[in-house]
Amino acid sequence: MLTLLEGDRLTEWITEAMTSGLRGISTFAVGLNSDFAAVQAGLTTHWNSGHVEGAVNRIKMLKRQMFGRAGFPLLRKRALLA
Repeated sequence: MLTLLEGDRLTEWITEAMTSGLRGISTFAVGLNSDFAAVQAGLTTHWNSGHVEGAVNRIKMLKRQMFGRAGFPLLRKRALLA
């Protein structure tokens, strides 16, 4: 479903997951069902924010590595040079 963008199969998958008897999977399915429209849109459209999320994740990693050191100027320099 994820790689082929088959969001139209989401209802079927959620139903199977909820009746699977596996607690973690069924709980996850309930969470997906609570925001069904957004999840289905994410599984059917070609638009994504993967590149932006990757950049944000990289900057957060740099910030965690530098916790307690210097300040914003060093963080800026590391983000621009990394």
